[in-house]
Amino acid sequence: MGNVLVLYDSKSGNTAKMADYVAQGAKDIEGTQVRLRSAEEASADDIFWCDGLAVGSPTYVGVVSWRMKRFWDEIVPETWGKVDGKIACTFSSSGGWGGGAEMTCLSLHIMLMNFGFLVFGIPDYVGEAFTLHYGAVVAREPKREEEIAACQRLGKRLAQWVAVYVDGRKEHLPGPIDKR
Repeated sequence: MGNVLVLYDSKSGNTAKMADYVAQGAKDIEGTQVRLRSAEEASADDIFWCDGLAVGSPTYVGVVSWRMKRFWDEIVPETWGKVDGKIACTFSSSGGWGGGAEMTCLSLHIMLMNFGFLVFGIPDYVGEAFTLHYGAVVAREPKREEEIAACQRLGKRLAQWVAVYVDGRKEHLPGPIDKR
């Protein structure tokens, strides 16, 4: 069955809480093995192990944290060209709405695409006017129902894509707008 890695950096603990919710969502798909690792403890072996990867970073000056950038620049460069075709998605917390969390997700997408990951967004609404097109984003700590639901939906969707494309379990194919 599919392996999902939830990789994150967190200084305040907000992105770590998001990572926990993403991991919970991934576990909703039966048979999915989930690893939760910080950028400081993860290794290249974790990247090779996973079929699907959710990457989360706090937003610093509108972009990815230095610890997450260091992970991709210095810790796992040997995975470059060897993880082509794995599935990935992103999430980010910022100090406030409009603080650049979606830009951080897009920065993470660019890094992941350089390694060959297939990145995706989600058109689903988890609350009124609350989507996760580029990934799950929150301002500060995820507390509101739709913020938690966005993180869980991201993890679940990642595990669904892994189940469908890696394991061939077509019954997990999401609908046009997944209300599950």
